[in-house]
Amino acid sequence: MAASDPHRNMGNEGCKGQGDKDPQGRRDARMHRSMSLSTGAAVAAAVAALVTALLLLWCEDAGPGAGSSSMAETEALPKLREDFRMQNKSVFILGASGETGRALLKEILEQSLFSKVTVIGRRKLTFDEEAYKNVNQEVVDFEKLDDYASAFQGHDVGFCCLGTTKAKAGAEGFVRVDRDYVLKSAELAKAGGCKHFNLLSSKGADKSSSFFYLQVKGEVEDRVGELKFDRYSIFRPGILLCDRQESRPAEWLVRKFFGSIPASWARGHSVPVVKVCRAMLNNAVRPSSKEKEVLDNMAIHSLGKADAS
Repeated sequence: MAASDPHRNMGNEGCKGQGDKDPQGRRDARMHRSMSLSTGAAVAAAVAALVTALLLLWCEDAGPGAGSSSMAETEALPKLREDFRMQNKSVFILGASGETGRALLKEILEQSLFSKVTVIGRRKLTFDEEAYKNVNQEVVDFEKLDDYASAFQGHDVGFCCLGTTKAKAGAEGFVRVDRDYVLKSAELAKAGGCKHFNLLSSKGADKSSSFFYLQVKGEVEDRVGELKFDRYSIFRPGILLCDRQESRPAEWLVRKFFGSIPASWARGHSVPVVKVCRAMLNNAVRPSSKEKEVLDNMAIHSLGKADAS
């Protein structure tokens, strides 16, 4: 028996008898139209992703990367990590269900940098590996974050990897997640005693940008900065390269695009997720007197090239 059409409206439910001489043909036609719409949406998303990649090739970051590392700093990292571990600091991660947040959590556990690790998210995550057994999980409702202020208390360091896309959540949903949720979380973290807040942003982020995505990213950067954390680190990677658990054909196309251009160009405008995570942690363990620092894509490459030890 052919599957019923989920898009069939109520008015057609009573039309099976009179005048419907070829119901199978009509169902096939509707299925064909549905498949055409799905294919069209996928193509549109792929084009949009490619345009974004081209735009990032054109965009320039504001100012030099603050976090580029010298050879001496790279060689000093093992000692810096050990000194950091001795401070028994607590950390929270926002967005650990996403690709970057998941990779960051894995790096944090492998390096054993913090005495307490907390994941804050809208649902409880399932971990099978033994290394995750001591990870604390705080389940919150991002629409009512004030009710979960306790989840943000007592952390020395915070990493915010929250984010979605306009294609996935719509313009309103994108702003709610990438601006409103991030800002409210930062406010609660500041009130809870967080000293060092790390924000995953985007290459080209600028509140005055004519490109909506970069405008929102730039706006939230500035508004979090107004909270005056003791240390505020902004990471502006280009296109994030990873093998997502969820299927995103558009991002597959972008990865192919960057794989076809000269390596020097690709390095300037894309970066593997694992390298971003290592840069975040390598930056966190090294002392800094700067209240605010912005690490661009090249700085992330430089700082993230050192493996954990």
